[in-house]
Amino acid sequence: MSDAAAKSILAGLIGSGIQASRSPALHEHEGDAQGLRYLYRLIDLDVLNLDLSELPSLLEAAERMGYTGLNITYPCKQAVIPLLDELSKEAASIGAVNTVVLRDGKRVGHNTDALGFGEGFRRGLPNASRQRVVQMGAGGAGAAVAHALLSQGVEQLTLFEVDPIRAQALADNLSRHFGNGRAVVGTDLETAMARADGLVNTTPMGMTKLPGTPVPPELLRAALWVSEIVYFPLETQLLRDARALGCQTLDGSVMAVFQAVKAFELFSGRQADADRMLKHFASFG
Repeated sequence: MSDAAAKSILAGLIGSGIQASRSPALHEHEGDAQGLRYLYRLIDLDVLNLDLSELPSLLEAAERMGYTGLNITYPCKQAVIPLLDELSKEAASIGAVNTVVLRDGKRVGHNTDALGFGEGFRRGLPNASRQRVVQMGAGGAGAAVAHALLSQGVEQLTLFEVDPIRAQALADNLSRHFGNGRAVVGTDLETAMARADGLVNTTPMGMTKLPGTPVPPELLRAALWVSEIVYFPLETQLLRDARALGCQTLDGSVMAVFQAVKAFELFSGRQADADRMLKHFASFG
């Protein structure tokens, strides 16, 4: 993209219950720092009283209004795929999209969640044991996180998900990419947790609008590392329970920032300053 074309960006986030999202502030602050006219808007299904059936019309409206691109979050990351013209290699292998670039009459889906989680994991838990990991959730975000975990050497990932068909579909996808047995669907959470080195929550449980924890605190122990993708609040009930036991923990902030770094680059054609975006995120408190 030419520099002239990159000077005006209109982007947005489609999802449910996203009023607390920090994506607008992250993108617009970085745009300001780079001298861009950068507007980022929230398209909240809850506020608009819409459901997933309206996703096609929302994409069409964004195209008509000249949007540069859209971020996609819960519950739309997989539902959006049939509405797109192309998928990046990452998005196709993961089976979920969190970024759509609208350009030259085409809708191209990308996944920056895996990169975001992977960077956070490398930075926040560099020495974490990787033999057995339990993951809660197998939705769009869960698919990206699972790919990132197996890419970083987790030997066996056990998936727990309220929808068993979705869980098995993800396990099958991971087996095709990483080898048989690397990902399995869990049936006994207590036993899996007793054997695990680490735990990752990829469900919305713990968000301000969905308080609670996906794992009973009595299943946690000090030797376990615990990672979270929820970032509002930064300290979820799960992380609070884990820290009280002395577990190593990783909150959702770095994943949130690094998925935004890549999305910014896809929308603007410019390299984002990751350290500046991290500092800006931290300033929110």
